[in-house]
Amino acid sequence: MTLQNVTDTYQQEVPPAPPKVKPVYPLAPPVDLTDAEVFSRHGGYTHEAFAAMRDKAPVMWHPEHVAAGFWAVTPYELVKQVELDPETYSSQRGGILMTYGLPDQPRHPLLHSSSLNSLINLDRPYHTPLRMEHMHFFRPGFVAGLKLRVDAYVGELLDAMAKQGPVVDMVEMFSAELPLFTLCEILGVPAADRPKLVHWMHFLESSQYQAQQEGLGNVTPEQIMAFMGEIQAMFEFGRHLLEERRREPKEDLLSAIANVKIDGKPLSPEFLDGSWLLIVFAGNDTTRNSLSGTMKLLTEFPDQKAKLQAEPGHFPNFVHEAIRMVTPVTYMRRTVTRDTELGGQKLSEGDKVVMYYPAANRDPAKFADPNRFDITRENAKEHLSFGQGPHVCLGQRVANMQLEAAYRQILTRFPDAKWTGEMTLAPNNFVHAISSLMVDLGK
Repeated sequence: MTLQNVTDTYQQEVPPAPPKVKPVYPLAPPVDLTDAEVFSRHGGYTHEAFAAMRDKAPVMWHPEHVAAGFWAVTPYELVKQVELDPETYSSQRGGILMTYGLPDQPRHPLLHSSSLNSLINLDRPYHTPLRMEHMHFFRPGFVAGLKLRVDAYVGELLDAMAKQGPVVDMVEMFSAELPLFTLCEILGVPAADRPKLVHWMHFLESSQYQAQQEGLGNVTPEQIMAFMGEIQAMFEFGRHLLEERRREPKEDLLSAIANVKIDGKPLSPEFLDGSWLLIVFAGNDTTRNSLSGTMKLLTEFPDQKAKLQAEPGHFPNFVHEAIRMVTPVTYMRRTVTRDTELGGQKLSEGDKVVMYYPAANRDPAKFADPNRFDITRENAKEHLSFGQGPHVCLGQRVANMQLEAAYRQILTRFPDAKWTGEMTLAPNNFVHAISSLMVDLGK
C-alpha cells in the first residue's frame, strides 16, 4: 500500500445527519461548539457547558451547523479511551478538524489539503515512520542543549519588557516571541525570516473564522484576496526552505522533513506542505497561549504564586498543572471505523467523534476540585493536553521546558508581575487563542 493524498480519502467521508443510531443522552448542546465566537465570548472555554455535558451526556450528539454533526466526548476516561484506540477511531479517515465534512464549506484549498496531508492526520502504518524522523529533535539530550539558548533568549525578552514597562502586552513582547525563537532553532529558519512566521500565525488562527464569515457573506472580496495571498506566501516560503534542505541538508528538523522517505520515496508536495503547516502551527501557537494563560492563572491564584516563589522545587509540577488548567488545544476529531459503543452510546461506522480536552482536564472524577489551580496536585502530570497514544504531542518536552524556563526568570526578575485584567481572545474553537494579555510588571 502506498502513501496517498489523504484528501482523496476525505472526499468520501461526509457523515450522516442525523446519526444512524438514536442518542442515549437527551441533552441538547448547551452552546454551539462549532461557533468560534462562542469560545471568545466565554473567556476561551465553556466550562459550565462542558460540566453539564460530562454529567448529563458524556457522549453527546451535536447536530450539523457550521460543521458536520458529531458526538462530543467530555469525560477524562472516555477521551483517553478514544485516544488509545486508533484502530476504532481514525485520524486519517475524515481528518481531525470538525470543519471537514460539509461539501459546501468555504476553504482555502492549500490550507485544506495541507491540514489533511500531515503527520497528525495519518494512521498506522504511515504515521510511525514519519513520526520517527522527527524524534531526534525532541529527545531529552537535544532539548537540554536547546534550553541553554532558550534561557538566554528569555533574558533578552525580559530586558526589552523592562525597558518598555511597567505595563506591557505579554503576548506581543514575550509569548509570541519565545516559541517562535525555539521553533526556528529546531527547524533551522534563518533569524531574518522569523518575524514572517509571527505575521502568518495570526492568519492561521483566524482561518476558520474567516471561512465562516466568508460563507455568511460578511467579508469583502478584497479581504478574501488579502487572506488568500498571505496563506499562499506562507506555503511558498516553506516550500523554498524545504527545497533548499533537499539540495543541501543541515542538522535541523527542516532537513529531516525534506529528506524523509516513505515506501522508499520522498514525501510528495502535499505532505511537504502538510509537514510545514503542522510544525509551524503546533510548535508555535499552543506554547504561546500556555505562556500567556499561565500569567493569568498566577494572578488569579496568588497563594499558588507565593508558594512557587517560596519553594522553587515545585516548578516541574507547576508546569504540568498550568498546562492542565490552560489546555491550549480545545479538541481533536476522529472517525469511527466500525460499529462500536462508547460510554453507553452506540456509534456507527463513519460517525465523527470530537474529544474535548479542557473538559477532560477539569473532570472531577479524575482531578479533585478541578477548577482550582494547585501546583502541588499529585496527578497534574496526567492531564490530556498533549493527547495520548500514538498521536501524543512530539513537542511536549520542548513545551514544558519553555514554560519552566520562562517563569523561573519572570518570577525572579518581576516578582510582583500580574495580569491587569485586560485580555483579547481571537475567535477560535480549536485552540485557546490569546491575542493580547496586558501585564503590569510591578516595581
